[in-house]
Amino acid sequence: MAARTFIVVGGTSGLGLAVARLLVDEHRVVVLGDAADEVAAATNDLGCAGLVCDVSSYDHVRRAFGEVVDRYGEIDGVAACASMWAGGDLADLSPERIRRTVEVNVLGTTFVLKEALEHLRRQGYGTVVYIGAMAVTQPRPGIPVYRATKSYGSSLVESLAEAQHSNRVKVMQLHPGPMPTRLQERVGDEFLDEVYALPDQVAAEVVRLLLLAPDDLYVSGERVLRADGRW
Repeated sequence: MAARTFIVVGGTSGLGLAVARLLVDEHRVVVLGDAADEVAAATNDLGCAGLVCDVSSYDHVRRAFGEVVDRYGEIDGVAACASMWAGGDLADLSPERIRRTVEVNVLGTTFVLKEALEHLRRQGYGTVVYIGAMAVTQPRPGIPVYRATKSYGSSLVESLAEAQHSNRVKVMQLHPGPMPTRLQERVGDEFLDEVYALPDQVAAEVVRLLLLAPDDLYVSGERVLRADGRW
């Protein structure tokens, strides 16, 4: 298989880092993260390219995607893994935490998908995989803001998938359950199921979707669920 070019948004830790690690040996990978030291650590670890990008800024996202195209000439796939956690009852969440969660999970997702699809449509092929959350389909107490913002991303992906009118540009979403990642450490063990998937296991499914060829069967709009670690 010829080497392809992939952008992993939120690729400096957790699931995003696991996705980048699976891709990097055979493909060109660019990880995006909002902290310069984390981007540097990931790129040094993986031996790939990286860019500092705050997804809540459209200018950051546009510039990052433009730099990838200028460097490699194409984008074959985008893994949208960036996410902000907001746990706790609405009454207990600070306005700052609510705002930042919306900025990353809503605005950031919108900007990433907007820019990704603009490039993929122009070149006539490519794949986007959005990382949602099982919270979208299985409500839990204590996460109203997080669930609402991830539900927005899921709805956006569904609409965009329908709008492509072509199998050559695929838009899909994967909803993993709680995993032992840095985000999960912030969440707390009460949200980690008794049976759960590891980031490497979920990353393999993300990569499978990313590597679908333009002429593979029509799968745009597919939703892959991984509830409690079982398929």
